[in-house]
Amino acid sequence: MSNKSHNISCRLGRVGGSALMEGVMMKSGPDVAMAVRRTDNGKITVRKKKYKSIKEKCVLLRLPIIRGIVNFVETMVLSMGTMTEATELLGLDEAEPEGKFDKWLTEKMGDKMMQIVSAVSVVLGVALALVLFMWLPSFITDLIFNVDADEFNFAARCVDGGLKILIFIGYIGFTSLIPDIKRVYMYHGAEHKSIACYESGDELTVENVRKHTRFHPRCGTSFMFLVIIVSILVNSLLLWGISALFPMAPVGERWFIVLAKLIALPLVVGIDYEYVMYAGKHENFFTKIFSAPGLWMQRITTREPEDDMMEVAICSIKSALPEEFPEFEVPTEEALNASEEAENQPETTEETV
Repeated sequence: MSNKSHNISCRLGRVGGSALMEGVMMKSGPDVAMAVRRTDNGKITVRKKKYKSIKEKCVLLRLPIIRGIVNFVETMVLSMGTMTEATELLGLDEAEPEGKFDKWLTEKMGDKMMQIVSAVSVVLGVALALVLFMWLPSFITDLIFNVDADEFNFAARCVDGGLKILIFIGYIGFTSLIPDIKRVYMYHGAEHKSIACYESGDELTVENVRKHTRFHPRCGTSFMFLVIIVSILVNSLLLWGISALFPMAPVGERWFIVLAKLIALPLVVGIDYEYVMYAGKHENFFTKIFSAPGLWMQRITTREPEDDMMEVAICSIKSALPEEFPEFEVPTEEALNASEEAENQPETTEETV
């Protein structure tokens, strides 16, 4: 194996990320770097932190399938935290005047306010997902099919799965019309292109990043789409198995179907994680076929980025890989503040008599 081929194989799957509001988050092992372009001065600011996975403390949590469930939960928590921190880095709080209600919340909750807001957002997001992708498809399927409470209907389950796919595509398509979300999707494209550039072994420059693809098999969009596809199969097998073993079970009842979906969800997430990680390191006939739907969906959730967006992504990925880019000067908040203070200092002149 040549040195370049070995270098490329070592880089595959080493770094992952997500798009933020006017920025990109990159993660490599315990190193997390958030890079955003500030709205007040247009400069790139980076905040770095360490994130240790609970999998390091327990061997059982590193087992196949289980590690995917753990990774899904940790990714959700990390994503919510980085989105909140990215908003702080943007300087939006300073740019907008604080209202009476905001002042009241700050006085009552103090530093915990953002944590509470994030927690409420997660709860509302999960509730919306349960309604859209579990309850609503079952409700519509009930209107189409007249199924007995203890009868398993394969056609109804196929329609239920098809409705999930349509709802998912419709939801993604609708959000892509929102201007702010469209810019996030452009940063999403910058994240993918910079990772593809890094994994190919090319130097991380805007020119090199620009020529790489914005579609990546390890993308969260592909993961979520596969969750829907695999859940159709797993849910159908689960309900069929329950119907065969327990003929009197109410497998046709909506509440029972939703409950079965919830029980099967961790298994679905674990299976999808194993496939996505495999597909990210192997390109063959099998992965091309099963990755195609998710890659197609990325045509909606990613957009071609502008040069300044790719600069942010490059800054983020280099900051998340300090051992590989030791000479890169990370533009941290402290460095930016020091630079601004120096620029604001009045110039002194000496007069000679």
